[in-house]
Amino acid sequence: MHVVQGPVVSGVIQEVTNKKLTSNMGNSLRGAKKETDQAPYKTHSITSSIPKRLSGNKDKINERNQSSDSTSKSILSSNVGSVVSGILSSATKKSSDSLNKLDSSGSGKVNARVTESNNSFDGQFLNHKVTIEDFELLRVLGRGSFGKVMLVKKKDDATNTLYAMKTLRKQQLVKRNQLDHAETEKYVLQQIHNPFLVHLYYAFQTVDKLYMVIDYMGGGELFYWLKKDKRFSENRCRLYAAELSLALDALHSKNIVYRDLKPENILLDSQGHIRVTDFGLAKGNITGAGAEGGTKTFCGTSEYLAPEILENTGHGKAVDWWALGTFLFEMLTGLPPFFDHNVQKMYHKIIHDPLKFPKNEKIILSEATKDILRKLLDRNIATRLCSTNGVKEIESTQFFQPLDFKIVMSKGYRAEFIPPLAKHEGEEGRNFDTEFTNEPAADSYVASHMSATMQQKSNFENFTYQDKTHI
Repeated sequence: MHVVQGPVVSGVIQEVTNKKLTSNMGNSLRGAKKETDQAPYKTHSITSSIPKRLSGNKDKINERNQSSDSTSKSILSSNVGSVVSGILSSATKKSSDSLNKLDSSGSGKVNARVTESNNSFDGQFLNHKVTIEDFELLRVLGRGSFGKVMLVKKKDDATNTLYAMKTLRKQQLVKRNQLDHAETEKYVLQQIHNPFLVHLYYAFQTVDKLYMVIDYMGGGELFYWLKKDKRFSENRCRLYAAELSLALDALHSKNIVYRDLKPENILLDSQGHIRVTDFGLAKGNITGAGAEGGTKTFCGTSEYLAPEILENTGHGKAVDWWALGTFLFEMLTGLPPFFDHNVQKMYHKIIHDPLKFPKNEKIILSEATKDILRKLLDRNIATRLCSTNGVKEIESTQFFQPLDFKIVMSKGYRAEFIPPLAKHEGEEGRNFDTEFTNEPAADSYVASHMSATMQQKSNFENFTYQDKTHI
């Protein structure tokens, strides 16, 4: 990967990679597709944490996202899994102290971290330790700089349930200082249960790799469909945004900020409902909307960065609501609100330019839509929608009046768009990039060059996991 050092923004050194990420599935890869696929726009991304979605041309990887959990003085590394910074999970020896600080109740008080032995029936592994040999590898769904995601099923499962298996190469995680991000991802997948978040079913490791087996979402990435359709109707966007707001609320209730909301990280299930994935940039112990009770790490995806991140003034949960406004604007119009091919100009627009709506007879936004976009894309954190009372503030807006959020939570509304799914054996993965799905599915051999110190550093304690419903 060719890396060039970008200019400094608000004192933050940016490292921009020449990588375009392609579509993937319930994994943390980032996705833009092939360069010939006419994506809605080209993006430049700073590096991110967990695997990235590579774009169609493996030799020319151009990135869309910018993600990393580096501090404002550190060089940001490459993407997505994009998403992103550090919640705490069952831990490596190095970070066990910090993991102890995250209370699963969200209170921020010290709480014992989850281990394999603390409750044999609490989703933890019992006797047989699952390995890669227990799974049939069906096809590749995506590939990134840290590993790949494959469609798999368990060999002894009579129901033939499909899963997405995400593999991460430890050597790359160590080299790019991404071990904490992998822990964060596992913590969220394992511990936070919400109908709009992907869930972890199995986790195991070898000397060279980490494996996480999660929900397979056959509808593919929302980014795939946004490229195809260019933009969505208000009704379609309304349900997506409502479901996303409930997913964010679930994270925020545990004092976790997501920080990587974008179409590439939103998957569709078989009924057209959304599921959020890729929690590499999430961060725990965030108790406030802004600098107080927040953090100053610089991470995220360029088009979706909130002004307070760019200005390095400290940020909290409110950055996710800014990102929701950006996401809603993009779904409705086809482009993020402050998009510019020149990243520095785009940053300037995010910080200074007024919000403008398209003057296009084909894009007609209702006043209720414009109102919620203005409120979510408010540069004043104190008055930004949801900064004070979270999702309750969204429920009361005119834009969401047609929806009852209790029905939304139960997936009681029929989605406007139902993705086409496989009708015959062998058609699984049809909504993912054929550049990957045509690859032979195999657990690639890794010629490890890790020193004894690197091996010890990347040996995750209590990483093995099996969901209690799958015992």
